[in-house]
Amino acid sequence: MSDVPKVVIPSLAKKYLMAGSGLVLVLFVLGHMLGNLQFFLGPEVINAYAYHLHHLPGHPVTLWIIRLILLTCLVVHVWMAVLLTIENKHARGNDSYAQKHSNVASYAARTMPVTGVVLLLFIILHILQFTTRVVPEDYNATIGEAPIEVAHVQIEFFDVFAMMVKGFSDPLFAGIYIIAVGLLCMHLSHGVSSMFQSIGWRNEIWRKRLHCIALLYGWVVFLGFAAIPFSVLAFGHGKEYLADKEAQWAAAPAVTTEISH
Repeated sequence: MSDVPKVVIPSLAKKYLMAGSGLVLVLFVLGHMLGNLQFFLGPEVINAYAYHLHHLPGHPVTLWIIRLILLTCLVVHVWMAVLLTIENKHARGNDSYAQKHSNVASYAARTMPVTGVVLLLFIILHILQFTTRVVPEDYNATIGEAPIEVAHVQIEFFDVFAMMVKGFSDPLFAGIYIIAVGLLCMHLSHGVSSMFQSIGWRNEIWRKRLHCIALLYGWVVFLGFAAIPFSVLAFGHGKEYLADKEAQWAAAPAVTTEISH
């Protein structure tokens, strides 16, 4: 009985797959950050933005296709990262030069596997909290709806603004979130630059320039994401709105009961 042949992915193909999937994720992170920053434009804007995201043309098929593409890119990126890490470790062996080179590598480069694993765990937590809305508490039960205008018509939609304020009012979760986006900044600062190296587009002339661009991108992403929980914790941004809404939602069942009698 012959052994089942193993599928061997060429090293260059792994690098291209990792770089390509990484590029998609990098662009998604930037778009996600810009979308989240609409939080500062007020509840009407961020809630309308969330509504339109969930009602794209072809909804709900379009939304699930986008999610599937992102999930595929994430799986491919992690898979290729693991394979390349193992490959590099085997290739390096006891090579003293390679070990010396590894010792002088940037901290961000040396911690890429660790930050990658931590970020993967955070992505799962983030989806559970803000997408499925089930942890750390069931937002579907505690957060009501808010009126938004769609095509000049007032409709009720899940209050994303209130959910964000309520979530980031918890110092523990807000702290975890800020630390996680800090690790994301570190991961991106090296990943964006090495992405060009992986596909052979980074030479000695562009090495420092790409490093600066990647570092700047990482800091922009960090500040953009961290600004939201920081504004809630430090300045109480949105807490007055949340308190008013929670009072309305708490009173709503009593009003309904009163009318029915």
